Amino acid sequence: MQKKILRREFLQLTLAGSAFCLCGMSGLQFGPAPAGSRIISPGCRKTKVKVARLYMGTSAGLWPKPNLDFRKEMLVYEAEFDKLKQELGDVEFIVSEMVTTAEEVNNIKSRLKDADGILAIHLSIGITPVLNEILGTSLPVMVFAVPYSGHEWANFSALLNQPIGNKMDCILSGDYKQLAAAIRPFRAIHHLREAKILNLTTRSFTEYADSVKSKFGTEIKQIDLKRMLEVYNSVDNAQTRAETDRWIKEAAQIIEPPTEEIFNSCRLALAFEKLMDEEVATVMTVDCYGSMFTPLCQSHAFPCLGFTRLNNMGLGGICESDLPCAMTHILFQGLAGKPGFISDPTVDESINSIILAHCLGTTRMDGPGGPATPYKLRTIMERQEGVVPQVEMRVGQKVTQAILKGTDSLPYFTGEIIAAPVSVMDDRGCRTKITVKVDGDVTKLWKNWTPGLHRQTCYGDITKELGYFCRFKDITMFNEAV
Repeated sequence: MQKKILRREFLQLTLAGSAFCLCGMSGLQFGPAPAGSRIISPGCRKTKVKVARLYMGTSAGLWPKPNLDFRKEMLVYEAEFDKLKQELGDVEFIVSEMVTTAEEVNNIKSRLKDADGILAIHLSIGITPVLNEILGTSLPVMVFAVPYSGHEWANFSALLNQPIGNKMDCILSGDYKQLAAAIRPFRAIHHLREAKILNLTTRSFTEYADSVKSKFGTEIKQIDLKRMLEVYNSVDNAQTRAETDRWIKEAAQIIEPPTEEIFNSCRLALAFEKLMDEEVATVMTVDCYGSMFTPLCQSHAFPCLGFTRLNNMGLGGICESDLPCAMTHILFQGLAGKPGFISDPTVDESINSIILAHCLGTTRMDGPGGPATPYKLRTIMERQEGVVPQVEMRVGQKVTQAILKGTDSLPYFTGEIIAAPVSVMDDRGCRTKITVKVDGDVTKLWKNWTPGLHRQTCYGDITKELGYFCRFKDITMFNEAV
């Protein structure tokens, strides 16, 4: 029977190379979990990522050399996987076999059916029948081949364009650390399948929820205001005061919001975690500028600080019931272990840049185990109320922006942060903003921009990982800036 993973167990594992642990951490950056909390990082609410590891070789192969000792080759790889055990702590290799014929693959197919993906490691020449049989499982397959593995790489491009190869991709590299990269798209697939998004709204989203459930397995559940307020009112005053004191103490500056408003925002933040724990959910979003604006935001608290807190924990807090952004957030977490920054963009062609702005800032853009960025507590700019952390992001940082449109399209671009103004005098646009010099042409970017304002931006260039995932899930990925 598959062992279930509780949140505190899983937080001691590493997600996509970003190690994080509750031990010794202050409550603010992660948030103290209720006793017995089941919340863990997006997607892996129940099980580990399941990967089948198959070593491909043929005894008759003369390349890279005759009489290649497959057992020794496997031991070399086992040693490399051992070096990656922290990064792959959430991965279970449900099959680890040497396969030398198509028949041997066929004999273990029943053991492969529960895998999120197959890592096919190329050892020698002559493996085409073996690989074809693996591709016949219709599971995502990542082929990993170091130099001198064999000559089959010359046929991989043609295979990728055939129906049998539509769920195959390849990493041809002598860097064994790329074995972890090969598994990241499987992690994202697993996370999306096990993720549960809570949407606090009165608006209908059934059609969208049904489509993502069908394709990715993600569950989106509607939460009503009565349930949310019951949880909000049940939060302990002493716990709320302690949370409030931490946010105030660790802020570089408190500019507009009064202490009472910070207190109410912290109560709602703790209520989010409590509700998500009850629902075994991973992402929270609120219709804060729609059906929940008056009855929740103006009457009790805005959700922004609570969203920041969830993002810092490796969970998800998403503005304005933006479900595509919620899905993209989970995707980023699976591929990179980092949260997304939702933004309302504006363009500056004079410096080939796009300015990404939103009042909600996340202080751990490097992931839960990364450094915390200083913040100021501000009001929401256009509302002049609520509480948001204004964050100064890292100038010089490479970023990727993307959005999952529907279930079959992913526009994206990359760039570098060249400015991140946080001055009180810089009062145009939202509180947290970054100017991103675009890789490509910002004019082409805005002319190619597909309708809709919000996108998600994460630290790092993760276009390769996005490409692997999109291929495995039959999603069209395109760069709007070229």
